[in-house]
Amino acid sequence: MESAKAVDIARSIAARNSDKRRHSRVRVNLLGRYMLEDRREYPCHVTNMSPGGAALITPVKGRVGEKVIAYVDHIGRIEGEIVREIEGGFAMSITATPRKRDKLANVLTWLANRDMLNLPEDRRHERFVPKKPFTKIVLPDGREYKSRIIDVSLSGAALKTDVRPEIGLSIALGKMRARVVRHTEDGIAVEFAAIQNRDLLEHHIS
Repeated sequence: MESAKAVDIARSIAARNSDKRRHSRVRVNLLGRYMLEDRREYPCHVTNMSPGGAALITPVKGRVGEKVIAYVDHIGRIEGEIVREIEGGFAMSITATPRKRDKLANVLTWLANRDMLNLPEDRRHERFVPKKPFTKIVLPDGREYKSRIIDVSLSGAALKTDVRPEIGLSIALGKMRARVVRHTEDGIAVEFAAIQNRDLLEHHIS
């Protein structure tokens, strides 16, 4: 009896270790928003993630065991619960179906490869100049600046502008949400919060 119990314990430990290996963490730099059980929303910065969990830098930590829902750039909606506090925020588990975990793993692999190659956006998307190349940048504090679109793809854009928001800042570009990924000689390059449809992109960016 004791021998059988020992075997069960050993199998359980092996399964947990195998699960941990499958859910290796990827260092990321993603912006988003999260909602705690009181339904209040706050901005967040995700610093690392796996298909089973994520670390968030947040203004409000919540409590261990509290349910949390987050909307993260490139990732979309994730949900789970706070499993521990970390410096400046918390770590959360991710509750998902096997299919969604596989999809998340693929996105994380792409993000990791993109960062290693120092690519601010997905180069698979052809660049073009929209028919109406003028737009406006809206900063988080509400300030607005006119800018000209140098070129754009389904995942990001290069802009000629006099203002240079800090890298990583989330801004509005026309009716779209984007993040500053680098400064250029004439302005900035931004990455969209989600891959766009070309027709909608032309309509929303100008």
